[in-house]
Amino acid sequence: MLRHNCLAFVVSRQQEKIFTQPTSKLQAHSPNFPVQSDQAPSLCIAVIGATGELARRKIFPALFALYYSGFLPENVGIVGYSRKNLTDEDLRSIIASTLTCRIDHRENCGDKIDAFLSRTCYLNGGYDNREGMLKLSALMEHIEGGFEANRIFYLSVPQEALLDVASTLAICAQTQKGWNRIIIEKPFGFDALSSHWLTKALLSKFQEKQLYRIDHLLGRNLIENLTVLRFSNLIFEPLWSRTYIRSIQVILYFDGYGIIRDIVHSHILQTIALLAMEPPISLNGEDIRNEKVKVLRLIRRLEPSNVILGQYKATFDDKVDVKLNSLTPTYFAAVLYIDNARWDGVPFLIKAGMGLIKHRVEIRIQFRHVPGNIYHDRFGHNINLATNELILRDVPDEAILVRVNNKVPGLGLQLDASELNLLYKDKYNAEVPDSYEHLLLDVIDGDNHLFMRSDELTAAWNILNPVLQEIDKNNIAPELYELGGRGPVGAYYLWAKHGVQWTED
Repeated sequence: MLRHNCLAFVVSRQQEKIFTQPTSKLQAHSPNFPVQSDQAPSLCIAVIGATGELARRKIFPALFALYYSGFLPENVGIVGYSRKNLTDEDLRSIIASTLTCRIDHRENCGDKIDAFLSRTCYLNGGYDNREGMLKLSALMEHIEGGFEANRIFYLSVPQEALLDVASTLAICAQTQKGWNRIIIEKPFGFDALSSHWLTKALLSKFQEKQLYRIDHLLGRNLIENLTVLRFSNLIFEPLWSRTYIRSIQVILYFDGYGIIRDIVHSHILQTIALLAMEPPISLNGEDIRNEKVKVLRLIRRLEPSNVILGQYKATFDDKVDVKLNSLTPTYFAAVLYIDNARWDGVPFLIKAGMGLIKHRVEIRIQFRHVPGNIYHDRFGHNINLATNELILRDVPDEAILVRVNNKVPGLGLQLDASELNLLYKDKYNAEVPDSYEHLLLDVIDGDNHLFMRSDELTAAWNILNPVLQEIDKNNIAPELYELGGRGPVGAYYLWAKHGVQWTED
């Protein structure tokens, strides 16, 4: 019915925008490459919000990197769509300055950039979304040459415009000659209720399998490697339970993001789900998502007593967007528990914050003490120093570290806790692709395991809802901490309350 309404709209306009004036319209906005039957693109990508900062700095550079590396069809069609009055050449000039070839991919770099830009065109959608999407569909059909082709729509638009853009896109711009995939940026709602209505609205227009809710932090190599480490190494999987693991910490010190509704709800809870889930029956995205949602539903709802909020002591010279008299948290520490046989009683600890001493992104898996350790008196007064630990580090310097106890060479018996390390920059002489490259390639391949499904969204909001309600009522006051320090003191006491050794390299 919706598709018919769209077609009726075209007829009612007497085809004046799309068909009686297409020669001038489409020639003005079409790319400068010929459309031939044997070269019609099998993939068209539309970047909605093409003149925004995200598109300029991240999306177009990621698309070019995939194009250069051969992961996009040579004759791919890319359309930048926004409300600004620009030409094809204007858009190409805007994005050209952001396109670079990686250090290990320099051959014919300039030629590849020129070829990529020649496959890119611009469309001014105007302020009527329906008319704009009709023009977008007509332009994509022109590029596709009437042949079968798939379409990806990247909605890089403000949250308040998302539903209107998505709705008109669903009605007017989807192809009937291939698949359509829709990429949606965070936030995915601001609480359980708003997320529910957003999801309901999207699912009234699209199928779940079409939606790719992107969180760029989940495209980091650390996250991609979690399931590989767990399920392809015999030394890890047998130990991956409460029997041997004492605690798990997920640490994210950063700048420039919202803490709870952004970082914790999406990135950190997804990381915990990948760490804690049961083995999926295959690497199929839906099989992995099925296991993730199972474990998310088993995480206890987070109570305020297990949370510490912090706010750094800002000065007028600080550039971080925090008001001096606000209660906006810039730090979040919490302890989560999973009520199942594998993880019963094991604390999962979260530390996320900004304005701290250094940027850190890592996962620390602490193992239990050796029962009846005959060397216990050789470790001094702090037996926690003898705890084995697996550290998966992303920032600074991506690495996999295993902390083990060993004898210091020489006479006598002195023990030392040392790290066996795999430092990526020493082992692999290659530049690590940007996370947007990983995730865009996953969308092209139809691999959705790193994109949140609707039921995962609901489960994650249910975990955080009690704390969010208290924060919204101003019932939890953030503890102040020094800018450039180590965070609120209360976080140390929270760790001790749950019997966990605070670790800080």
